[in-house]
Amino acid sequence: HEAPARDILEIHADSFMAVYGYRKTRAQLLARGWDPAEIGRDQVMNVMRESGIRGVRRGRTPVTTKPAKGAGGRPDLVERGFEAEAPNRPHVADITYVRMANGSFGHTAFAADVFARRIVGWACATTMDTRELPLQALEQAISWAASHGGTDGLVHHSDHGAQYISLVCTTRVGEFGMLPSTGTVGDSYDNAMAESADGAYKTELVWRRKPFRDLRDLELATFRWVSWWNSKRLRRSLGYGTPERTETEYYANQAAQAAPL
Repeated sequence: HEAPARDILEIHADSFMAVYGYRKTRAQLLARGWDPAEIGRDQVMNVMRESGIRGVRRGRTPVTTKPAKGAGGRPDLVERGFEAEAPNRPHVADITYVRMANGSFGHTAFAADVFARRIVGWACATTMDTRELPLQALEQAISWAASHGGTDGLVHHSDHGAQYISLVCTTRVGEFGMLPSTGTVGDSYDNAMAESADGAYKTELVWRRKPFRDLRDLELATFRWVSWWNSKRLRRSLGYGTPERTETEYYANQAAQAAPL
């Protein structure tokens, strides 16, 4: 076990990869060049067990969304269809809370592209200002979308939280030809992909460290996690690829198909 054990220990020494279970640990070993025939699932499990290494299981994240009054007029254009054939189709958005060192709560807003699960916008705040927090994440998502095919007709899906139903966010979505979409009130499955990202954020970053000292500390830690999520985090739904690798492969395939014979 000596050779794979060394690599497994190196993988789990990474502050974020330390959460990996045996499946993603094996996938990471294969990405390092290990032959699949030489490093099986059971072998990885045995080495991890003998080394005292355990992946982190995700817990349930409390629902913190406050439903907006009069929000029922926005249709659900996604209907739990969290799959896309290309980048820049539906975006999903949500807000989650984090505990601060002074006993108060900070909040982080995310926007993600459904195709490769890339986080395309995020913002942190120490208040739930409906005009600022989700709007900052939305602006980043708009900028990303503009460089990946445009925003016209792009669905921006969220839950019924007052932060996203606000006039400011709805108006901004409309200005760029985007379509606002919301799930059913009180049904987390209607925004399951965004809430899954929230859960990963809590499990892989928030719950594994001390409470954040201040907004700067929260923003820096979130920036590092988002960068890792997009460029290095293996996702089972992507065949143990990363969001960036999945997008790169998609555009390479598109270019190859468009090339003259």
